[in-house]
Amino acid sequence: MEKLKFKPNGRALIPFAIFVVVYLGIGITLVAGGDPMGFYGFKGPIAVIVGIIVAFIMLKGSLDEKFDVLIKGCGDSNIITMCIIYILAGAFSVVSKQMGGVESTINLGLTFIPPHFVAAGLFIICCFLSLAMGTSVGTIAAVGPIAVGLAEKSGVPMSLMIGTLIGGAMFGDNLSIISDTTIAATKTQGVDMRDKFRVNLVLAAPAALITVVLLLIFGRPTIQIPAQSFDYSVIKVVPYIFVLVAALLGVNVFVVLIGGIILSGVIGMSYGIFGALQWTNHMYDGFNGMFEIFLLSMLTGGLAAMVTEAGGMEWLVIKIKKMIKGKKSAEVGIGALTMLTDAATANNTVAIIIAGPIVKELCQEFKIDPRRAASLLDAFSCVMQGIIPYGAQLLIACKFTNGAVSPVSLFPFLWYPFFLCAALVVSIFIPFNIGVIKNNPWNFEKWEPTK
Repeated sequence: MEKLKFKPNGRALIPFAIFVVVYLGIGITLVAGGDPMGFYGFKGPIAVIVGIIVAFIMLKGSLDEKFDVLIKGCGDSNIITMCIIYILAGAFSVVSKQMGGVESTINLGLTFIPPHFVAAGLFIICCFLSLAMGTSVGTIAAVGPIAVGLAEKSGVPMSLMIGTLIGGAMFGDNLSIISDTTIAATKTQGVDMRDKFRVNLVLAAPAALITVVLLLIFGRPTIQIPAQSFDYSVIKVVPYIFVLVAALLGVNVFVVLIGGIILSGVIGMSYGIFGALQWTNHMYDGFNGMFEIFLLSMLTGGLAAMVTEAGGMEWLVIKIKKMIKGKKSAEVGIGALTMLTDAATANNTVAIIIAGPIVKELCQEFKIDPRRAASLLDAFSCVMQGIIPYGAQLLIACKFTNGAVSPVSLFPFLWYPFFLCAALVVSIFIPFNIGVIKNNPWNFEKWEPTK
């Protein structure tokens, strides 16, 4: 059956625009109605379904042709690969947490970090935990009560401690190889996670280092905190270290995640924390926890395929290209597009999935290394997600303070996201290539064309 194929057509973008407007509009309405978590009360997949229905009504072609394009988009190999990685990452996160990995990691850090470095220590703990877990929200939920308690005991301003908590959580959200943002960014650009990590680390490390230095200076406690020892097990931290090291060594991500799940399961059963049946149930809980982003990615892929076949994406790319004069302005465009999309959806993974195909077109046109593009996509989305007052990260973190801190009042203390943004902008106008990019320039001729 012949696919829908039309010339560049701006009208074809209407279904995609309706998806974003519905998602944004209902979220704003819920927030205005008094629900601070309103953006997460309405589920994204339903908004995509609305866009798909509009696409079926508006776009040309028979019902069978349009359905064929939708299914091919949902079943695209990159989309399916991305979704399988999502559920495996979810399983690893839940199993390792139930095994006691999160608690041991936090207690290990609290035991060895000097009390007078409490703010900087909190940031480092959050950086490692989010890097290991691959989730900023999970990190904030786990460490949030501890951050509030440390602020109350040390005299360090509560806003500074909560801003530090969010910064450390966003560090791993951006860099972790099992983060849904990393999965989405690398799969939309067709690059390896290890390569994206190495490129991204050069941008994130200076921002993190500056944040630590400032916290050492301005985050010193005004009340003396006695040193304490907490219960921890180094063995329970091993699965996180295994996943990080194996991924950086270039081991296949499926092997890495399955190995991490097995290792966490063996440790949990050895300590008598859960049995074999409970282990499998924890794995399934992890699958369920990723269901929304799984479904959202699949349906968004289908909607994007329909819009693309009808000429919508081609029209948008042509318009964007007219505003771009070269490689630097193209990278600025990638950053602006990603941040605006994240601001509209309040979800950095959704922003990457929407912007990804357009970014790949820009990479092909202006010869931007896709490893660099994946890094920009992920980092810019995490910058915006880490500062918007209606994002889940700020809302959940502030909830732990019982009204003492509001998302808006956190703005001056979100140091890491701002320093990361500064590093990204500097890297655009003062370009530098390191490691994988310098030694292995990208072969654009062998790059798979955008579908």
